[in-house]
Amino acid sequence: MNLPNLITLSRIPLMFVVVWLMYQQWTGAATLAFWLFIAAAIGDWLDGYLARKMGLISLFGKFMDALTDKIFVVGIMIAFVEQNIIPVYFVLIVLCREFLISGMRMMAAAKGVVVAAERGGKTKTLTQLIAVGFLLFVPMLQGDMAGWLRFDFSDYSNVIHHIGLWLFILGVYFTVKSGWDYLVKYRAVLFDEDKK
Repeated sequence: MNLPNLITLSRIPLMFVVVWLMYQQWTGAATLAFWLFIAAAIGDWLDGYLARKMGLISLFGKFMDALTDKIFVVGIMIAFVEQNIIPVYFVLIVLCREFLISGMRMMAAAKGVVVAAERGGKTKTLTQLIAVGFLLFVPMLQGDMAGWLRFDFSDYSNVIHHIGLWLFILGVYFTVKSGWDYLVKYRAVLFDEDKK
């Protein structure tokens, strides 16, 4: 187990910690959740950078990087749904796409075809991460920072919340578009039977 892979895998326990903190009422919990999320997002970039710099790029690393991204973001999305921050049907769209593309990747691997990460998928992940960051920033601003600075941030937090929601909707659009692009590009993997 090398350093880039350890950074990659660390996002899974970090997701549980961030979600747990989202439900805590003590001062500083929302701030800690936000900054742990930022650390995980930086780790998403750092693991790939280190793998390339250290010559440690592997199929395991590529697979786990994509998988931990999905686990990390979807886990937080589910908490947002439970807290009535985002509508459940948006998360269902994301889940359907992720399962569909993951299944297609498994079918492709069984046929010896490598389904590489596409720009659309990376754009989707980046947009989702930014949207989640905005939505996690709101409780930190409304709760912790408002209390520490003795200032009412309600107007600002409402704007940030709406930006986060619109970015999330944009992320759902990229989710559907990139999923469609994958299906079109690799449709032979799904629909062509092996010739005997």
